[in-house]
This record gives sequence, C-alpha cells and structure tokens, in this order.
Amino acid sequence: MRPALPHGPQIPGARLQAKPGGEATAAGVSDIRAPRRLGWPDLISWTSQRSLLLLLSDGAALGLSWYLARFLNQFFSPIPPQLVWWQWLGLPSPFWVFLGVTVSLLAAAGLYSGDYRIRNYLRAGELVSLVYLVALVGMYVYDPKLDLPRSLFFSAWLSSTVLMVVCRLGIVTLVLRPLDRRRLPSRIFLIAPAHRLKPLATVLWQRAQLPVVGAALASTAHSSPTYRAILQCQPSLVLAEGIPAAHLTSALYWQLRRAGIALQLLPSSRDMLYWRGLPETIAGLPSLRLDAPRMGGWDYRLKRAIDYLGATMGLGLLAPLLLAIALAIRLDSPGPVWFRQQRVGLQGRPFWVWKFRTMGVDAPQRQADLEVANTNIDGILFKLKQDPRVTRVGAWLRRTSLDELPQLINVLRGEMSLVGPRPLPVRDVTRFQAWHHIRHQVLPGITGLWQISGRSQIDCFDDVARLDLHYIDHWSLNLDLEILTATLGILWRGKGAY
Repeated sequence: MRPALPHGPQIPGARLQAKPGGEATAAGVSDIRAPRRLGWPDLISWTSQRSLLLLLSDGAALGLSWYLARFLNQFFSPIPPQLVWWQWLGLPSPFWVFLGVTVSLLAAAGLYSGDYRIRNYLRAGELVSLVYLVALVGMYVYDPKLDLPRSLFFSAWLSSTVLMVVCRLGIVTLVLRPLDRRRLPSRIFLIAPAHRLKPLATVLWQRAQLPVVGAALASTAHSSPTYRAILQCQPSLVLAEGIPAAHLTSALYWQLRRAGIALQLLPSSRDMLYWRGLPETIAGLPSLRLDAPRMGGWDYRLKRAIDYLGATMGLGLLAPLLLAIALAIRLDSPGPVWFRQQRVGLQGRPFWVWKFRTMGVDAPQRQADLEVANTNIDGILFKLKQDPRVTRVGAWLRRTSLDELPQLINVLRGEMSLVGPRPLPVRDVTRFQAWHHIRHQVLPGITGLWQISGRSQIDCFDDVARLDLHYIDHWSLNLDLEILTATLGILWRGKGAY
C-alpha cells in the first residue's frame, strides 16, 4: 500500500484523478510558470495598451531610421538588389525581418513593461546594436561576395539606436508617465498582519479613495483559501505587507502572475522579490510593484520546446551509448537493465522515473536495514557513501551520472524537464516540512541548482530546498542554459557524485 503524500501548497482548482494503473494525474493543474489563456480584458487592459504604445514607438523609430539611411545613401550606395525580395509601405523586406527580430528581443528582455529606469533605454540600444551585428554576419553567410555599402549600414545602425532611445524617452515622458500616475487601481485585495489590516484600509481610502474588496492575514498569504478568495474578489491589485518567510512569498507571486493580477509589496515584504519590484508609491505608501505580464509565457513555451527537442536528439544521438550501458549491466549482475521508481512530481503527482539499474535486485528490501547508516543530517534524503547494494557497473554509472539518461523518456512523456528540482521518492517526501512542497509547483528536472551546487556534498535538505526555491524565484531561460552548461562540466569531472 502506497503511503499518502502530504501535499504542499496547491494551485486552487487542481483535482487529482486516479488512473486505472493507480497513478494520479492533474486536471487543470500545470507548472506555475506556464502561461494562462488570454481573454478580451487582457487585450484591452492598460498594460497591453502601454506595451502597444512602446511597440509602435519602436517601429516608428526603426522605420524612420531606414528612410533616413536610404535618403542619405540612395545616390551612390543603395541596398543590393539581392537582399530585396519584396517591399511594403516603401520599405524593403530586410527591414521587416529586422523589425520582427528586434521587437522579439525587446519583448524577451522585458522592455515593454512599465519599468522606465534609465538602464532599460541603454538596454534597448544594446539590443538594436546586437541585431545589426548579427545581420551583418548573416548577410556574409548568405552571400560572401555581397558588397553591403558601409555608409548605408552604419547610418542605419546609428540612427536606429539614437531614434529608438529618443522616441522611447518621448513616449514615456509625455504620455506613459502622466497616464500611469492617473490610473490608480480600482479594486484592492489587502494582505497584512491582523493589526495592520484596518489602518492600511483606512489610509488607502482616505488618501486615494481606493476600495479594499477583500483581505487576508499575512500568515495565510501562501494558502489555497487565500488564493481562491483573491480570485473571487477579482481585484486589480494585491497589496501585501509582512508576508512571512521568503519561501512562501515566491508561491504567492507566481500564482498571481499566472492569474494576471499585479502584486505590490510594502517595504517589510522585500525579501527575495526585491529584484523584481519597481519602486512606486500608492496612497503615499512606498512599495514595490510586480506587474503580471499580459503577453508573457513565450519563455516557458520555448523552455518546453527545448525540453522535447533536447530529449529527442539526446535519445537519438546517445542510442549506441545506451545500448552499450544496457549490455554492461546485463553482463555485470543478474536482473533487469532498467530501474523504475515512483517519485513525486508536479503538484504532488506521483509518477514513474526511469533509470539504469545500479544496484542489486534486492536493493529496496535492504534499504530499511541501512537507514541507521544514513549520512544525511535530517534524514529526509537517503545517502550512503559506500552503499553495499551498488554493483561494479552501477558505481561507474553513478559517478558519471549516466544512470539518469533514461529520464529523457520522462521528459518526452511531459513528466519532467531538462532543468528543474530533482523529483524525490515517496519515502523522502513523507518527511517534508510544509514549505518544502513549494518545489512541487514546477516541473521536476534531470538536473538543477542542487546538482551544480554540491550534489551529494550537501547533507541537509533545507539547503537543497532553498536552492530549488531560489531557482523558482529567479527562473529564466538563461538560468536554465547556465545550469545545463555547468552540469556538463561537473559530469565531465565526476564531482560530488556517489
């Protein structure tokens, strides 16, 4: 009989349904980073209108720069006809390709949000320059004999960079900032300690006539009932003060982000989310605004595409190695090649993890007798530096982590990602504290921060959980790529594995 799983904080609306095989699947449950389905209110919201104004400003700046460059160079250095496949609105096809790539990069960098700090203007100029440099290399690869006029290229490059920054400054200064100051939230859900709820509600109403449509205690900020109450009240902003422990703040942020609700933190709640926030005052109260991106989710979709593509290519390219490992296991010890173990994944769902067998077939039965030798301080994880159950081939597979390669199958099945918190056995999860379960709100991975920050050398699960929560809070595609790169280096050296 399988022990019951003590589920941590769940996204409301999740329902666990049993399959005939005994496993559970989630209905309406997904990774908290996954994009939600957009509706008509999202498309006409002020956030979307603000992003559209910035996008139009960028398009106008780039178009004007190309007109200017062509005017300055039309008599002695026009665009080579080999590059012009079609024209629209008087602009050649390379411009429209350039515009699409540039806007995509700016969106990926978060430059269509409400962050108007000076570094974002500089970042926009840097990205435009990057696109021009990549375009220059691309044209050379397309046709090495193509002679692109230098005066045309540099005039377009410099004018694009300058006009982009100038137009953005003008739109933000003359239009967006004044409108932002006038658009106060119409409905506020308040989260604060009990003694602060009434004073904050009074301040919000007396200073800015901002109605509080719902409230919850700070100690319950991460709970499912509070999240359901927020959804029922349909606020335009959640204002929070005194939220406990940062590992609970992260869950609230990601849930509200997915629901499209902005979160604003009063100073006592900065903790781990300070890096996301934009300084802002509301009714005279200093706070940090954390906008919910309306058109977000492209990065998570790209992550999942990389997962499926990487797993497919990995299984294909490594097929000879996988066959060789399977043969070595067969010759080394009696028993099956594969080892299948039930572990806890997304939103507490159990699933079967595939690995190469590295122990004798009686390993599960012998574990109870070896518990007394567990080297893990808190007993949550089970570790032995010299595990007598490990076979000769198994010791080498564990040292190189090649025993994990079959989990590429789990990635293809949608149960895991290439990067994420490691899924743990049911035995370990039954020993979790409540806050440990937040790691289950994202897809588990083959590798993660734990693997590149010490792996088996970390002997306290609290440290492992903090690494996982740091990953969730700071997740980005760049972070995933950094972890994958670091993992390859660690595997090459065989560091920290046993």
